[in-house]
Amino acid sequence: MREQEASFSPGSRIRAILFDMDGVLIDAKDWHYEALNKALGLFGVEISRYDHLHTFDGLPTRVKLQMLSEGQFLPTELHSFINQLKQMYTAELIHQRCHPLFHHEYALSRLKQEGYRIAVCSNSIRSTIELMMEKASLMEYVDLIVSNEDVRKAKPDPEMYLTAMERFGLRPEECLVVEDNPKGIQAGKASGAAVLEVASVYDVNYENIMRKIGEGRP
Repeated sequence: MREQEASFSPGSRIRAILFDMDGVLIDAKDWHYEALNKALGLFGVEISRYDHLHTFDGLPTRVKLQMLSEGQFLPTELHSFINQLKQMYTAELIHQRCHPLFHHEYALSRLKQEGYRIAVCSNSIRSTIELMMEKASLMEYVDLIVSNEDVRKAKPDPEMYLTAMERFGLRPEECLVVEDNPKGIQAGKASGAAVLEVASVYDVNYENIMRKIGEGRP
């Protein structure tokens, strides 16, 4: 899929909200960091907090493992096993820590009631997305999930957002992307959609989303 230039204008009508998950709907960035480091620690490898924040944050696990193989000589034969361990540890943390946030339930329920289509587009695997949405009591509002298993190229490539638009049958100017991560923001802008940039899950609320829709500019 090719990248598109943003074409959002005052006359555009937003019909769908495309949410990232980690750091947007779920405050789970540290969970992925902890789970992967727990799995890597069995083999004497660790990702520093600095590298997590400035290099690895927002990337799929398989990409992180490839980068570690190139930079820390992690044997590629271990990738599959480490990835399985990481997903298992992540699921444990989700069950322990994931819970509903009222302002998210309110925002998505209002958006759904007002006729907006809602998608979650995340570099996580589908089972993780579904588990987090269920634990956060948001699944009933979600029309579409696009995971890293549904595309050839994960973020920062725009394919994930373009895929959601295609499945909704919508043009980029009819969609608003909600993102917190530089890689995700890059993907959203490259898709041609308007992008609401947030600093934390607490910025993701009905008022901020509607304010961005009302601005009429990217």
